[in-house]
Amino acid sequence: MREYLKSNIFRVISEVAEVDGVDVYVIGGFVRDILLNRPSKDIDIMVVGSGVDFAEKVAHRLRTRRVTYFKNFGTAQLKHNEWSIEFVGARKESYRLDSRKPIVENGTLDDDQKRRDFTINAMAIGLNSRNFGELIDPFNGLKDIKSRTIRTPLDPATTFSDDPLRMLRAIRFATQLDFDIEPNTLKAIGDMNGRISIISIERIMDEINKMMVTPHPSVGWLLLDSTGLLPHILPELVTLKGVESHNGITHKDNFYHTLEVLDNVARKSDDLWLRWAALLHDIGKPKTKRFIQGQGWTFHGHDFLGAKMVPEIFRKLKLPLNEKMRFVQKLVLLHLRPIVLSQDVVTDSAVRRLLFDAGDDIDNLMLLCEADITSKNDSTVRKHLANFRIVRKKLKEIEEKDAIRNFQPPVSGEMIMETFSLKPCKEVGIIKNRIKDAILDGEIRNNFAEAYALMLNTGKELGLTPVKIDPQYLSLTTK
Repeated sequence: MREYLKSNIFRVISEVAEVDGVDVYVIGGFVRDILLNRPSKDIDIMVVGSGVDFAEKVAHRLRTRRVTYFKNFGTAQLKHNEWSIEFVGARKESYRLDSRKPIVENGTLDDDQKRRDFTINAMAIGLNSRNFGELIDPFNGLKDIKSRTIRTPLDPATTFSDDPLRMLRAIRFATQLDFDIEPNTLKAIGDMNGRISIISIERIMDEINKMMVTPHPSVGWLLLDSTGLLPHILPELVTLKGVESHNGITHKDNFYHTLEVLDNVARKSDDLWLRWAALLHDIGKPKTKRFIQGQGWTFHGHDFLGAKMVPEIFRKLKLPLNEKMRFVQKLVLLHLRPIVLSQDVVTDSAVRRLLFDAGDDIDNLMLLCEADITSKNDSTVRKHLANFRIVRKKLKEIEEKDAIRNFQPPVSGEMIMETFSLKPCKEVGIIKNRIKDAILDGEIRNNFAEAYALMLNTGKELGLTPVKIDPQYLSLTTK
């Protein structure tokens, strides 16, 4: 363990502690991670005294001004080389039932370790000369690391009542570290799940998004479901659960299917928002489910309804309502399109339209669609994947030939208005759409001359007379 403490930063902290005559420890996640062989650059330093005063002295010794003070909270953060170090005074905490804001008092090392969320985060390492490198582990956190167990240092009901966010942190750590939650701890989460309501949605989503970028995010969502936390966070996901049978015909459980798709995407991409698209891709299915005699179960329109639901879900969860939300919404809307192409004869026109609608997100869309194949029938999976390879090849060929991705029609609305002496009106839109559709359907090539000629012909059909012909078009037609 001493190997990890050879950095100059720990030597300086130890020297300042000796001069000041205070006890200092590195505690929490840094200790956990070095024991898990996951070295971290984020260090929590706990001082039995004033963390702010101690940080000022360390900063002075390091000749750095990169210190941020949070005096109301008794903490300070220092940046030095690759390290981010947070200093805090040892404290003990007590809570009111209706708030997660603690009543904080100065405390001892023992007090501070008791207030920690889990045994694996309650371990400390001494930094004074008398105990430098010594592990202080009153709750057997090292044993829990070896057995890969999440456990609270005190009675879990007390720990979770004090700070209900710890219920989510237990699930996030279990997912992130591939640990099991100790049975009594897990039961306490189920018993107290309603208390999560006092936590802000921003804090909740911080934990959820950390869970979402783990190698197997389905683990966390299954734990949220089994503990009863899921309805408090994303009830729309709960409605995907269950199967229904009619005349002996049963549909799949869309909740477990969704989590399988999410893990499939996670194996191929670290993109958080692509993972959210996977989680929400079938969110419209419960409201569109129908049984039709002769067809079986259908979910017609779930892509359109799901896309309409995305902004409201993002708004409720305080997720960004910018291009990230629009990316998720687009993939939810389009996720059936490549699947349809893979099942039918792939026409150039259909591929052009998919390229046009997906734009730069086409590769992510294809990844999502391939992840959406969760059949237990190997031959079905092989067939769909083979068809998707054909679609990918066709996409590449059409893109190279027609440059459709993100294309802008060669004739603009301004040019249409100038040619026919029009103000903005429905005829301008009709002509623009006619040119776009003609290019996407392969009636004309994606170039200025053919688009301009179609503009003139369409204008004539609408009873419009050109008052000005573009010189570029005249030069092309007189060659």
